[in-house]
Amino acid sequence: MKVINLSSGSEGNLTYLETEHSRILVDDGLTCKETENRLALLGLSGRDIDAIVLTHEHSDHVKGVNVFCKKFEIPVYAHNDIWSNLYDKFDKISDKNKKIFTDTFAIKDLIIEPVELPHDVKCFGYSLKENDKKISILTDLGHTTDSIFNVVKGSSLVYLEANHDINMLKNSEKYPLTLKLRIAGPNGHLSNDSSAEFIEKLVKTGTRQIVLSHLSKENNTPELAFNYISSVLSDKDLIEGENFKIDVALTRPTTLFKLK
Repeated sequence: MKVINLSSGSEGNLTYLETEHSRILVDDGLTCKETENRLALLGLSGRDIDAIVLTHEHSDHVKGVNVFCKKFEIPVYAHNDIWSNLYDKFDKISDKNKKIFTDTFAIKDLIIEPVELPHDVKCFGYSLKENDKKISILTDLGHTTDSIFNVVKGSSLVYLEANHDINMLKNSEKYPLTLKLRIAGPNGHLSNDSSAEFIEKLVKTGTRQIVLSHLSKENNTPELAFNYISSVLSDKDLIEGENFKIDVALTRPTTLFKLK
């Protein structure tokens, strides 16, 4: 299994995952042309993609879907609970390529288990498995729950939101109070502190690679998120680089991971 984040954050989210027999994207928040450009870096085109799996309806996760999927006749998978707000946005996609699921489903040899995330719209994270290899993607959630943990525990690699630094958000002069409260609320986005707390649980159950994702460009930085979370976990005797590793997803393609 191979996976790489090709873009992360409010400017657009796009993750590519490949198994022996399947190639999918999770979300596509870039333009069709930019999605093609990012895939070309991997030696791929839209014709190589078997499906797109969506987390939720926000533009930074679905911006490119309508045009990209029409151009390459790619099936789009989304949970039944979010399709009602997607149909009008996906008017170029044929009905046969609009795939609805309510529970665990398969795309060729890839088994995908959804889990609902607490966000201000219906939103889902995913555990993705090929045989005994498992990764998970959790972004756009205001807090974590036992049900989320039970789905993703045992993942070798987890893309986990670390959206904002609490103090940067609190002191931001660009964001009105209402927006600050929404972001920091239970249906908003995970802070560095909340991300660190969840990482502690994951590492103790065997996760060895974390990718901090969906960082705010206004209220966080890659260096701050990495250093702060590493320090918090160090105080718990969990040492980055020894017990586990942390990477940071950016607005550009980052690390290609290969699970054996």
